[in-house]
Amino acid sequence: MKKVLIVFGTRPEAIKMAPLVKEFQKFQKDFETKVCITAQHREMLDQVLDFFNIKADYDLDLMKPGQNLNELTSRILIDTRAVFESFRPDYIFVHGDTTTAMTSALSAFYSGCKVCHIEAGLRTWNKSSPFPEEVNRQIIGRIADFHFAPTQKSRDNLLTENVKDEDIVVTGNTVIDALFQSVERAKDFKSTELDNLKKNIKNGKDIILVTGHRRENHGDGFLNICKALIEIAKRKPNVQIIYLVHPNPNVLQPVKDLLGDIDNILLINPLSYPSFIWLMNQSKIILTDSGGVQEEAPSLGKPVLVMRNNTERPEAVAAGTVRLVGTDQYRIETEIFRLLNNEEDYQKMSELHNPYGDGKACERIVNAIRNTF
Repeated sequence: MKKVLIVFGTRPEAIKMAPLVKEFQKFQKDFETKVCITAQHREMLDQVLDFFNIKADYDLDLMKPGQNLNELTSRILIDTRAVFESFRPDYIFVHGDTTTAMTSALSAFYSGCKVCHIEAGLRTWNKSSPFPEEVNRQIIGRIADFHFAPTQKSRDNLLTENVKDEDIVVTGNTVIDALFQSVERAKDFKSTELDNLKKNIKNGKDIILVTGHRRENHGDGFLNICKALIEIAKRKPNVQIIYLVHPNPNVLQPVKDLLGDIDNILLINPLSYPSFIWLMNQSKIILTDSGGVQEEAPSLGKPVLVMRNNTERPEAVAAGTVRLVGTDQYRIETEIFRLLNNEEDYQKMSELHNPYGDGKACERIVNAIRNTF
């Protein structure tokens, strides 16, 4: 029996790793599967674990107010060592490009276990965008033994970096697995949070859902985004803008100062995963800088405008389901108004194919470990 350790620490990682945990648990004769969380994000992570009914075997509880990347990296590197020495996994699975993923992969390498990288091969080739994620995932790409790429483009990126073809499996993205497993449950999901959200939605108005947190957008970037939202709210009173405001003070303060008193802009805290799925389903347009939302929303038929100048997910841009608008006020306004005013353009963008998978990525990953690696 092989020992598998699945490590994550943030809400997006938890969403994308939850279906993988469940898939491995189907094969208890083949694998002893355990979950380690760093709790790089504490509250938002716990919400996802509760929704998917996953209990952590190891909880490092590393979340601290005001923690910088140096502190977080050093603590993960030190604290994961004890986990690896205790469990002695054959395989460790990390996801994407977080500090948790990068540092856990390095710690696993030091401990001598095989590193499996989920969502491998995404690249912008720009160390500063996104920061620190681009460097994190490139480091994992050098450490990993097995690379589970979501798309053919991601596989090609890895081959360019001289990763062996036999060590790469194209699987689709596990976020689509999570979405398909969750969307029906979210329809019947009941919570005080969701009840309060429904009370604040203005019937008959088109919803523009906004999320934003990227470090490279702090400062002038968020000021420009806010200016664009003010203009959209003013010119389109039949629209309700719902902004899920990240708790980082660099985001929270300018957003509250500029948008807090506008009638058709609703500022709310980040939502639990099922509430967020429900709200995405109700929205007409999504404006975001989130990687996961770029992948999820096209499966729900929602056009996505991405507040970044480049993306490590070019497949959706090529497919036409996603458009890059950066943090330029004019570009954001122009694209939002185009989708609101031109039904043909809206339908064309919302009906296109999602290039990120069919909801069977986790099945392919587990089969590869069972039969190939």
